Amino acid sequence: MDPERTEPNKEAKTDVRSKSGTGVLRGVKINFSNHRFGPKKQQKCRGTLESWLVKPRKLHGATKACKVQGDVGVTDAGGSQCCPAQDSESEEQCFRSAEFTSIDVDEDTQPLTPQDLGDARGGTSESDGEGGSRNSAKCNPKITKFFSVTPSTDLPLRCRRRNASPEAMDGDEESSSPAENEPDVTWMGTPIGELRRMPECGQALPRLRNVPNQHTVLIRTDLLQNGQIPFPYPLKFVDAWDDVHVKMPCSRMNLFPVVNEETQELENLSRWELIKETLTRKYTSSQDVKNTMLKYNAAHAKKWDFNALHFYCNKVLRPDAAQHLFTSLLPDLVQLALRASELCTKPIPLLKEGMNHSITMSQEQVASLLANAFFCTFPRRNSWKSEYANYPDINFFRLFEGASAKKVEKLKTLMCYFKSVTERKPTGLVTFTRKALDRPPNWKSSESQLTRLHITCEGTIEDDGYGMLQVDFANQFVGGGVTGSGLVQEEIRFLINPELIVSRLFTEALGHNECLIITGTEQYSTYTGYAQSYRWGGSHHDSLPRDDWQRKCTEIVAIDALQFHSFLEQFHPARINRELNKAFCGFARPSQPSRHLSAVATGNWGCGIFGGDTRLKALLQMLAAAEAGRDVAYFTFGDSQLMADVHRMHSVLTQRKISVGGVYGLLQQYYSLVCKSCLGRRPDVSLYSFIHRQLGSSSPAPSPSDGVPAEPAEVQG
Repeated sequence: MDPERTEPNKEAKTDVRSKSGTGVLRGVKINFSNHRFGPKKQQKCRGTLESWLVKPRKLHGATKACKVQGDVGVTDAGGSQCCPAQDSESEEQCFRSAEFTSIDVDEDTQPLTPQDLGDARGGTSESDGEGGSRNSAKCNPKITKFFSVTPSTDLPLRCRRRNASPEAMDGDEESSSPAENEPDVTWMGTPIGELRRMPECGQALPRLRNVPNQHTVLIRTDLLQNGQIPFPYPLKFVDAWDDVHVKMPCSRMNLFPVVNEETQELENLSRWELIKETLTRKYTSSQDVKNTMLKYNAAHAKKWDFNALHFYCNKVLRPDAAQHLFTSLLPDLVQLALRASELCTKPIPLLKEGMNHSITMSQEQVASLLANAFFCTFPRRNSWKSEYANYPDINFFRLFEGASAKKVEKLKTLMCYFKSVTERKPTGLVTFTRKALDRPPNWKSSESQLTRLHITCEGTIEDDGYGMLQVDFANQFVGGGVTGSGLVQEEIRFLINPELIVSRLFTEALGHNECLIITGTEQYSTYTGYAQSYRWGGSHHDSLPRDDWQRKCTEIVAIDALQFHSFLEQFHPARINRELNKAFCGFARPSQPSRHLSAVATGNWGCGIFGGDTRLKALLQMLAAAEAGRDVAYFTFGDSQLMADVHRMHSVLTQRKISVGGVYGLLQQYYSLVCKSCLGRRPDVSLYSFIHRQLGSSSPAPSPSDGVPAEPAEVQG
């Protein structure tokens, strides 16, 4: 994309305006009763769904931390080739000609006796559930109220939020800011309405087609029509059991050992046949669901814990809701899972480290794959010791563990999705693109100027950043702890847009120079809260338009930040380069001019328990976006002081026309002159104070409340 650079002229002088950029009350929050900035009025489909899916009961919120491939309980982390183009018959023939010369037995299934293979439709066991203490605390509906606020290092902002904590207020009474005299300032910089969004800014898409070794398309592109369910391609299931494709549960090589009653010898039988026979039973309780899954996952019978599922079915759902689940939703979900062999007919390539490859599939195909994930049917995906040790979990067995409020809310959110796709088949497509950055920019010599910035302490990336490139504060295993105990920014996004979860099926852990771009996922749920306070908020009607490939105009980029165990190490040039290159990899589109690129909607990427400094991370993302030719919409999640500090820094840099290379040089100076000689845990001079001083711009004198805590005196022993 060697993007065109956006001039910072007029926008750099913009300080505080109304959201629309007009009117006389600039930067002032107007409390209209029905005022809400966002895409369109959301139409909530709250018919029978909420009435049967949720029981109005408060749940115990305490959970036992469980770190599973990036599960975070507080805040973010951050063979053979596909054959020729699908337009010819040679591709299908190529896959069909594959020979399977060895017997490959599934290690997840213990040898079974004929008695174990009894009637799968036999009697049911009594459900076992567990109670939980009630939590009397009311959940807070705003995500902005669940983030800790870092005090300012440069610009004390006196606009106290309604929920401002004492720690958010600076102690310097003589300091002032441009926003001090404005009540309830909630945003600064360029009005968000002036930033580019999709589909308005996008260029025409080329014809969707399968490109060997570049783009795998799982549907008939010649029959793709708006509002019509796409047709799978090829017509019949093509098996591929190798190390470059997803091993499907419906593969004829998916086998399990059984003890022959007469010869007492092991025989290999089809695991898919066992799955089909077992899943099609009658369900009357959560115990039936457990017994079903363990039938074809016998090796894990003593390890898997279904307490969260039992609690959800027995203690959360009302009796009529539970009956609907067992008699309607689960049978529909079973049929969706068993259609995998007729829906996902083309082998799905694994997006391995170092690859630049895209996969486009229909939302219906995604739904079938996720239904199989729910029933834990994917072979070789239940142990980190398997060939998929460097891939995220895909089977949902960790979701069923424990009995916390978080797991219950996750189940509510995902059941909302499954109910939606089983009642009405989705008609769109979703594209997953793994991208590697082979040639990073020369940051030191870059002459790119900073682009426009809108920064706000209210709103969310998914709501107010609609049509923009939305950043997922990712784990290197994409999705983090979404199927486990994690429930922060990334996990929440994967829950409300569940089609993101299927990326975990085929995406290997991201390398330092890689990202994953997902285009076209649909939002099915709303939510309130964050982490422990997360609550499913009901079903959501996604009214965003679709592009020419019938994908929702929602583009999400997963970029994983480094985790720092000491504050100073993030300022090392090697760490700075890594984070800049990671963000640039996610933001850049070399084949597209900048005028066709939407703004980046982002926030405090890699902060929280990952140890990133919010002000450094904001600056790095602005540099990467400038080099990529994109504007920035930055959401501080309630931190008005951070909003003011970042806006001031951006204004100084743009007014003085400091290039990306110039800012990069200042970062190097800060490390050499301040960090290297620092004897404490944190430097005496903050990054922003240092930059202001080097540029000769006015900056408040450092004080004990400037965000750089004093180093405690060393205790002599």
